[in-house]
Amino acid sequence: MRNTTSATIKGVLLAGAATLGFVVSAQAANLEDIQESGTIRIAIANEIPYGYVDPVSGDVRGAGPDVAKHIVEELGIDEIEWITTDFSTLIPGLQADRFDMVAAEMAILPTRCATAIYSNPNSSYGEGLLVPAGNPKGITSYEAFAENSDLKVAIMAGANQLDMMQALGVSEDQMVTISSNSDAISTVSTGRADAYAATGLTASELAERSDAVEVAEGFEDPIINGEEQRSWGGFVFAQGNESLRDAVNEILAEFKQTSEWEEILTSYGFTDADVSRSFDMTAEDLCSS
Repeated sequence: MRNTTSATIKGVLLAGAATLGFVVSAQAANLEDIQESGTIRIAIANEIPYGYVDPVSGDVRGAGPDVAKHIVEELGIDEIEWITTDFSTLIPGLQADRFDMVAAEMAILPTRCATAIYSNPNSSYGEGLLVPAGNPKGITSYEAFAENSDLKVAIMAGANQLDMMQALGVSEDQMVTISSNSDAISTVSTGRADAYAATGLTASELAERSDAVEVAEGFEDPIINGEEQRSWGGFVFAQGNESLRDAVNEILAEFKQTSEWEEILTSYGFTDADVSRSFDMTAEDLCSS
């Protein structure tokens, strides 16, 4: 049996062109190249429960990595080289050939589909808000920031919550950008922002770390253009790497018919509705919506 769990983990600093807001595209290794080398480089954003390094064991875990391990084994690839990086540098890193695949359950969005290619969804998930303990300002929706210009909301760089806030009419000066989820607790608890907009799973995980914050009770998912905002997360690849994407899609479709796949997602807090609704959309649907 191939060992895909005892893999190399390294942090990556994406500087230079990525820092300046552009990346010179490099030729990504295709499936044949990766199988021949025996190693695939997979990036995560160190975000629980999507893809992260366990602080105790040092193992890479999460809904994305655990499914990716199965896929990689089925592809006949011996080793995974795990790479941790900021969420906002995941797609630039693919473009610069710093890794071959992203397993961060990154939401499939038309704007992202213009610069990278996606597998079909591995998961689905709704939205949430992290607020100070007691929720002193009574914030229960993203719309609250559009209705009250005195409120400030924290958003992680590169996250699709920015698109939602902009669509709702929240002004730029109300938004506080943070580089990672680990900054959210201090940002909210110290009053730099009145809340942190993230997925419900992320908000719940952060709330468990500190008594200074909590998940906003009674939260209502935003409605934009008459549609409930739900995300579908998939694996991501560089443009031109359809051979790897197609092979992953084939194995993922089979794996999603098993109880093992369902148990992976539910073990990380995904609800039965999250699991069942992951079948609602394809990457093609989401990229063209």
